[in-house]
Amino acid sequence: MKKFTLIIGSVSLIFTSILLTSSQSEYSNAIFLGNGQIASLSIGDKAPEIQMRDPQGNIRKLSDLKGKVVLIDFWASWCRPCRMENPNVVRNYNQYKDAPFKNGDGFEVFSVSLDQSKVAWQKGIIQDKLTWENHVSDLQSWRNAAAQKYNVHSIPATFLIDGEGIIIKKNLRGKALENTLASLKK
Repeated sequence: MKKFTLIIGSVSLIFTSILLTSSQSEYSNAIFLGNGQIASLSIGDKAPEIQMRDPQGNIRKLSDLKGKVVLIDFWASWCRPCRMENPNVVRNYNQYKDAPFKNGDGFEVFSVSLDQSKVAWQKGIIQDKLTWENHVSDLQSWRNAAAQKYNVHSIPATFLIDGEGIIIKKNLRGKALENTLASLKK
C-alpha cells in the first residue's frame, strides 16, 4: 500500500510540475523551471551566466570571456567519453586560441566539471593536459548548478558561444568542433 501511495504521489507531482512549467513565461526562447533550471537552450539563445570556483578557489565567470568564441565543456574525471574527447578539445584549443573569428577574437574553453572529488578533478586536468585557465566546479556532481541551468543530463556536453555570448552550436565533438571553428575564422 505504501508503494502504491508513493507511486500515485510521484505521478501527481510530475503532472503538477508539467502544468506549472507550461504556464510560465518565455524568456529568450528558454523556459525557466522553479529551481532556476532552463528547460531548453537553443541555438540563438544568450548563454546563461556561469559563476563558479576554480581549483584554487577563485571565482571564474563565463561573462569575463566576452569577445571570444568559447566552448562551454561539461565533463568529469570519471567520464570515459569525456576523457576520450579531451585530446580533441586540447588540439583545437591550441590551434585556435589566438585565431581571429567573425564574431570573436580568440578561442577559449570554459570547463565545468561534474566531479565530487577535488583531487580527482585536479588530477584529470593535469593528466589530460587541459592547459586553459577556466576550470570550474561546485563539486556537486549531477547537482552542479551550471549543469542544472544548462539542462545537462549527459556528458560530455558542449555549447559553443560567439563573442556576444550567443549559443551558435551544441554538442560538438571530434572533427565537428574543428570544422565549426575553421568555418568561423575571419
